Amino acid sequence: MKTVAIVGASLAGLSAARSLRVQGYDGRLLVIGDESHRPYDRPPLSKEFLTGAVTEAELALEMDGEDLGAEWILGARAVGLGTRDRTVRLADDREVRADGVVIATGATARTLPGSDGLAGVHVVRTLDDARALRGDLARGGRLVVVGGGFVGAEVASTARGMGLDVTLVVAGPTPLSGVLGPDMAAAVSLLHGDHGVRLLCGTGVRGVMGGPADGWGTDRGRVTAVLLEDGRSIPADIVVAGIGATPCTGWLEGSGVALDNGVRCGTDGTTSVPGVVAVGDCAAWYDPALAGHRRIEHWTGAKERPSTAVAALLSGGTAPFVPPRPPYFWSDQYGVRIQFAGHAAQADSVTVEDGDPADRSFLAVYRRAGHPVAVLGVDRTKVFTRWRRQLATAAAQAGVA
Repeated sequence: MKTVAIVGASLAGLSAARSLRVQGYDGRLLVIGDESHRPYDRPPLSKEFLTGAVTEAELALEMDGEDLGAEWILGARAVGLGTRDRTVRLADDREVRADGVVIATGATARTLPGSDGLAGVHVVRTLDDARALRGDLARGGRLVVVGGGFVGAEVASTARGMGLDVTLVVAGPTPLSGVLGPDMAAAVSLLHGDHGVRLLCGTGVRGVMGGPADGWGTDRGRVTAVLLEDGRSIPADIVVAGIGATPCTGWLEGSGVALDNGVRCGTDGTTSVPGVVAVGDCAAWYDPALAGHRRIEHWTGAKERPSTAVAALLSGGTAPFVPPRPPYFWSDQYGVRIQFAGHAAQADSVTVEDGDPADRSFLAVYRRAGHPVAVLGVDRTKVFTRWRRQLATAAAQAGVA
């Protein structure tokens, strides 16, 4: 291949660029990003960056002096892909032709109904999102966080530590119930109450209300309340929506690249089009353990999986299969490190094997037919790390990681 184009300039795209060079590719390398920023780390955006403990300079993912010999095309949104000649069409009418394409366009945050043009309503996905939220949090006041995923829980934790009055609204029975399962999610969610965050579970959000325009620079003024589906309203000075993300694949419609809640990929990131692979939050890789396709929206997947996809791209899909490690994520909330690896949905039982949930420090193992399939650690970093290695080893031996 003479030219490879990576569409997406965040962690997954940067990891793909590094993997290309590590694996011996010495041709022309283009990295296209719709943001104007060089690659930056996203996890701190909902935590340390909001408090000022981490600066913008410290978010940089590129190492000092790192030179991948890439051409960076930033502030350029991809709007189409010609798969016959692998031409990426950009919003400014430019076209980039390549021999191989890595799709790494990520995902975009979902927004709340009625929030357009309303000051004080935020999502946390990009650096610009976090800048805007940080400015609002510095004013203080009443924060309502909608959504019980990682972003919502972390923002709630961070804002409470900054002294804000915080309410967390979750449609499900508890935060993180879809990921951790109901029992362990209930145990972890006790952290919110411990630190004075009001937790409202089992109700959705109908929308948000705003006051009249009064110099905030928007057409509709500033948010004043969150409207719940059960008819209640919660006063709010600031609202953060952490209600998930939609894969950025609209630009691939009609290209011939198969889509199904993301770019539909094989076990190695290969797509339905030769010479095109996909990585990161937009990529739904086939997972043999689940017998289906799944997007992994976590930092570790964006860092590790591109090496497999790049090997498949450079070999034309003939590289030996290397099972990825079981999905892994971590979350820092209220000074507690929460870690999880594996698939809770596979389990038919879960047991606490170290520590005690009452102490907010424990390790739980999820099993199916007696075999471990996932592990959760809450402030149990060392023992969790050992269990994670065991899961990875067992999955690799079974060939279904």
